[in-house]
Amino acid sequence: MPLEASAGMTIGLTGASGLVGSALTPRLLADGHQVVRLRRERGSGLFLPAAENRSAPFLPDAVIHLAGEPIASGRWNAAKKRRIRDSRVEGTRALCQAVAEQAPPPRIFVCASAVGFYGNRGDERLDEESGPGEGFLAEVVQSWEQATRPALQRGIRVVCLRFGMILSRQGGPLGKMLGPFRYGLGGRVGDGRQYWSWIALDDALGAVCHALTTDSLAGPVNAVAPQAITNADFTAALGHVLDRPTIAHLPAWVARLVFGEMADELLLASARVVPRRLVETGYVFRHGELLAALRHLLGQQKT
Repeated sequence: MPLEASAGMTIGLTGASGLVGSALTPRLLADGHQVVRLRRERGSGLFLPAAENRSAPFLPDAVIHLAGEPIASGRWNAAKKRRIRDSRVEGTRALCQAVAEQAPPPRIFVCASAVGFYGNRGDERLDEESGPGEGFLAEVVQSWEQATRPALQRGIRVVCLRFGMILSRQGGPLGKMLGPFRYGLGGRVGDGRQYWSWIALDDALGAVCHALTTDSLAGPVNAVAPQAITNADFTAALGHVLDRPTIAHLPAWVARLVFGEMADELLLASARVVPRRLVETGYVFRHGELLAALRHLLGQQKT
């Protein structure tokens, strides 16, 4: 039976307190679903229902897996990189093994992934058929997606949403940029020619819901807006919406000095990613153009 016809699915959700999870929960509840928050038990790789949901057996119709160590907080060192990798790869594998052992198993497993899969690719247009790139994040994402194999082998429909930079004024990269930009301290990073693939939070939620209800969708799916944009153009658009100058250029060498390896992987890497599979399966973006998306997110009216 198509999930569109399912009334009141029971959905297990990891990462419920994160940027996407905290916004997704009320949307799923408004759609009539039951949401069971899953938390990773300290000292183990197991995800279990939060305390308030442990009184009854938990047999979800779907699982949405968003949990993982924050990538952009703190300077990367060996310990931080290990937490980034293990929280995604080992956590995903443990969760997929657990749901694969359930009888009956969930029908759909939606797993967060990232456009970091593609690495630094210049102005090459990248869709879901493009191969992986090189670097730490590309290696992590490949292993992360491969960790869903136990669910796939059990016959569960698995969708790996490769999110771009998620834009929200409540947090994430845009939330961190707003302070400096509002004080006129924003500017391009490096030469500004690197492509940033982004998605507004509303569309990130929409992509998750679309994955839940679209039976033809499986495997990797690029969760990005149709308009990838260079860092220089992103900077100009944000400055325009905030009516602030954007002349505080951050040279690449300074970015590397301040952020270390993370600068090359997140700020200076170029990934021009297109959402081919979302578009092919009928998803309609609410915010497909950056300037309009920023005006919406920041409460600005077009002038």
